[in-house]
Amino acid sequence: MAFKDTLESSIDDILGTSFNERDGRVVPTTEDVKNNEAVKLDAVFLYADLAGSGELARHCPWDTTAKVIRAFLDASTRIIRVYGGEIRSFDGDRVMGVFLGDMKNTYATRAAREIFYATERLIGPKASKKFTSISSNNIKLKCGVGVDYGTGRAVRAGIRSNNDLIWIGRAPSMAAKLSDIRSYPHCVFIHEDVYKMLADSEKMDGSKNMWEKQSFNFAGAAHNIYRTNYFRTP
Repeated sequence: MAFKDTLESSIDDILGTSFNERDGRVVPTTEDVKNNEAVKLDAVFLYADLAGSGELARHCPWDTTAKVIRAFLDASTRIIRVYGGEIRSFDGDRVMGVFLGDMKNTYATRAAREIFYATERLIGPKASKKFTSISSNNIKLKCGVGVDYGTGRAVRAGIRSNNDLIWIGRAPSMAAKLSDIRSYPHCVFIHEDVYKMLADSEKMDGSKNMWEKQSFNFAGAAHNIYRTNYFRTP
């Protein structure tokens, strides 16, 4: 069979798939999800992205860029894990966390603001002090963190020995899109569905609301989102 025919047959098989859906009680790993199975979760999804890594790659030695990205992903992963989130994806300079439980919205949002702190007050100043290629080029390390809550489904994609989970649904897609917004010093963006579920301590700084409401267009529909420039000290 020619390779083109193999591709066509595989595509036809995938497009004709009937998924067996089941409710998930924990965040699944790749091994937990069978082929043609979908695991349904009501969860909070967080994406944290290091903004400007292209500028790092342009101006800095490769090992400096690698160290900065590693520091960001290390800090983000540690913070997500402290709040009970499960890491399910790394993509270049981006990490995704999934949160379950009664406090998932509040914990994910706290994690997001602590990632902001780690980037703004720890990684950025330390990297600028240590690497002249960063300080001499006036590179400002920033992050973007997006959080959304909703129903997502994990399905397996790829081929044998080369597969991973993909996450289907508004919440994971929205969180990823929100992490791409560049509006410094507002570095954390959450969907209104997350904001409504936050503990008061995560909304207010004394009598002042830490969050600013905005409209955001996603997939042709307008959504209410909230942004903040308030980080949280770990």
